[in-house]
Amino acid sequence: MSTSRTSIDRREMLALTFALAAAATIPGRGAASAAPAAADATARHFAKLLADFAEEILRLKPETATSLGLDRGARRALKSRLDSISAAGDERWAAQARSMLARLRAIDPVRLTPLDRLRYDTVQYAATAAVEGTKFLCGRAEAAFNNNGIAPFPVTQQDGAVTSVPEFLDSQHQIADAADAEAYLARIQAFARMLDDESARIASQSAHGIMPPSFIASNALGQLNAYRRTPAAQQKLVTSLLARARTLGIKGDWEARATGLVQKEVYPALDRQIAAFARATEHATDAAGVDRLPDGEAYYRWALKLGTTTDMSPQEIHAVGLEQNRAIQSRMDAILKGQGMTQGTVGERLLALNSRPEQLFADDDAGRAQLIDYCNERIAAMRALMPRFSHLQLKAALRVKRVPPDIQDGAPLGYMNGASIDGVRPATYYINLKSTHLWPKYQIPTLTTHEGLPGHAWQGAFLTEHSSEIPLIFQLMGFNAYIEGWALYAEQCADEMGLYADDPFGQVGYLQAQQFRACRLVVDTGLHALKWSREQAIRFLVEETGRGRDAMTSEIDRYCVSPGQACGYKTGHNEILRQRERARAALGARFDLAAFNDAVVKTGGVPLTVLGTAVDQFIAGA
Repeated sequence: MSTSRTSIDRREMLALTFALAAAATIPGRGAASAAPAAADATARHFAKLLADFAEEILRLKPETATSLGLDRGARRALKSRLDSISAAGDERWAAQARSMLARLRAIDPVRLTPLDRLRYDTVQYAATAAVEGTKFLCGRAEAAFNNNGIAPFPVTQQDGAVTSVPEFLDSQHQIADAADAEAYLARIQAFARMLDDESARIASQSAHGIMPPSFIASNALGQLNAYRRTPAAQQKLVTSLLARARTLGIKGDWEARATGLVQKEVYPALDRQIAAFARATEHATDAAGVDRLPDGEAYYRWALKLGTTTDMSPQEIHAVGLEQNRAIQSRMDAILKGQGMTQGTVGERLLALNSRPEQLFADDDAGRAQLIDYCNERIAAMRALMPRFSHLQLKAALRVKRVPPDIQDGAPLGYMNGASIDGVRPATYYINLKSTHLWPKYQIPTLTTHEGLPGHAWQGAFLTEHSSEIPLIFQLMGFNAYIEGWALYAEQCADEMGLYADDPFGQVGYLQAQQFRACRLVVDTGLHALKWSREQAIRFLVEETGRGRDAMTSEIDRYCVSPGQACGYKTGHNEILRQRERARAALGARFDLAAFNDAVVKTGGVPLTVLGTAVDQFIAGA
């Protein structure tokens, strides 16, 4: 099937070469054949259109404006707002997507340069997918403009205002003066309104029989109650503002005002949410898949489209996962036998490796500090190899932090928050250290290449360090399969460049990570299309990957509430590899790996359906 092809035959390459040459000479084809004045006018119009789109989207995503350091100057008002998750907010997103499509149709893409045509196709893809999502009761147009997949339920163990807003205000809302502190207080009030908007959505969904599975509901309700039990003055919402105001000498009664808002506005709204959520999920079942939801089969196909930016069916994706799992297991088997680990299945041997004392950091604060130090050592080792990987010479500032303890129960095991465009806040690689035993030492180097270098932090660094060259809208959109596929491809390149030359267990960790993503294809489609139970999916991951049951339970619960997202990783990786081999076959001795890597990164992030066009341009340019 197309996404698993790893080479291109000679006839196809000859056809491609002739097509690229012909396109430059046929009248009426491509920007080069358009009248220069008309082409210039179209280019200016398109650039203005993309700039307009970006400003319109920023007004709908004020939290993103803050994350990117864009909530100042003419956009200052955005700093006092949070994203809207209300029904009215949904309609604004739907109207935005429809408007974008209408205005794009007024552009003649034939008159655009190859680079602008790539951008045109990318924006059109996102807006089209957004409109498609509006026909589902759980669909939100906004989901097509981010890389986190879809969230059918407003409140889960990982979704909702309580899990996101306090951490967002603490780590991303910058405070330099009293006006920034006032904007922070305004966002605490907006937090209370967001809780009520979520409660309204919970009730509306419940009326249609839509609710998270019982095991998700139980966990989420426990988190809500735990948050509510914390005295208002001890909430991070209060202590973060107070600590920063004191450090900067910003005069004002910030503690009393923030505490009052939490006590009088946030907590009453949270009480209403707890009651609404408990009522809505009282009769929830343990059915894990979204296929049980209204129009669930079609909804999952839309989720897969957003997650993979392909039209592959659940059955096709499931089959790819099974096939690649077997192939990667075979490679691990050989390495483990070479290290004297010969007894049991690959999964059983990996489970045994997980518990070896030399693979474990102490499960205390000292061990957590040592684990983070080890992550930083791995980042330094990878930086030394980067000149072989890329010609871009990015700074890619990066820090490593543990997931905040107050959200670690529902948070992913590792994730990245990108840097701000203004350079004030570096990229942050978060690792979940609820227990250090979630991360045996041999698994950490590959996690660090994925989240850090040359994975997410490197790809994101191009967007921030070259922001003047890239339309702002590319900072505001994200395509899961491209972003996560790139990070898996980066893992493979680290291995190819010799990162594990003297570390056989580190190489096993790399292969286990690749195999894990292949298994994700199996369990995500199993849960949402093939009637798998939660227990069946957990057991499959534990037995096949050799990862711990607690960690795999957390992963399966994540897939239950973010359908399709987990399928983007390996699907994206497979396609980037296919395109690399296509370019290598076309260019032969002229193929430059670093230049290819840079060409992929310099797209700014595109759907997989568009990536091939970018590689066509790379081949033609080389």
